[in-house]
Amino acid sequence: MSRIANAFARLKSEGRKALIPFITAGDPYPDATVEIMHALAQGGADVIELGVPFSDPMADGPVIQKAGERALKHGIGLAKVLEFVRSFRSTDGNTPVVLMGYANPVERYGLQRFVADAKAAGVDGVLIVDYPPEEAEAFAAALRTQALDPIFLLAPTSSEERMERIGKIASGYVYYVSLKGVTGAGHLDTAAVAEVIPRIRKHVSVPVGVGFGIRDAATAQAVGAVSDAVVIGSRLVQLLEVQPRDNVASTAAAFMAEIRAALDKI
Repeated sequence: MSRIANAFARLKSEGRKALIPFITAGDPYPDATVEIMHALAQGGADVIELGVPFSDPMADGPVIQKAGERALKHGIGLAKVLEFVRSFRSTDGNTPVVLMGYANPVERYGLQRFVADAKAAGVDGVLIVDYPPEEAEAFAAALRTQALDPIFLLAPTSSEERMERIGKIASGYVYYVSLKGVTGAGHLDTAAVAEVIPRIRKHVSVPVGVGFGIRDAATAQAVGAVSDAVVIGSRLVQLLEVQPRDNVASTAAAFMAEIRAALDKI
């Protein structure tokens, strides 16, 4: 059983929901990424999504776009992201790490090389935003050869056919994008999320995480009440980008603790 599956199984047995923060690797300070990852775990994160910087992040809103731009200016590429994971894994063998990004950096790196190096670094899952399931069966199979979980997005516009196809190849969890638009968008409709989750579960056997538009304890709690996990990214990135270097880890830990406490009240 993978670290991701173990984490969700443990949470289910405890009657708790998963908290999945997203940060961009190398932002806001390259030498702080591993420290932030540890702080997130200490604050209550169950899985950490680590964004791979890319110059054309089509699914991301301004906050994460700018985070990626800052990281790229610091020279953060896929090899450095894997180095961050290796460093994190040297002292945390339990918290799952998911790489989230786009196809171009992976294909430039080399698919088979990426899969092998990701496994060696201690990565647990990979979510490639612009790999639709119709074109990702070979990629998912390659990940499974190294016991890595292929994770996919679903959206309000996803058809039953798309849900069924993803249900056949996804593992770890699926990430339901709660809004039409880019990351960081507002106007989260929790009633609409509650309505669609049962539809997804008809086709998908793995846990369902929900992201986009979750900005605070109240929205996290509302979404966690109807899903298996909440994913929170843009708000966390916003909080970190304005912090001096010495405050980023403590800020990350405090924000996680606030969201964790809200989820544990469900």
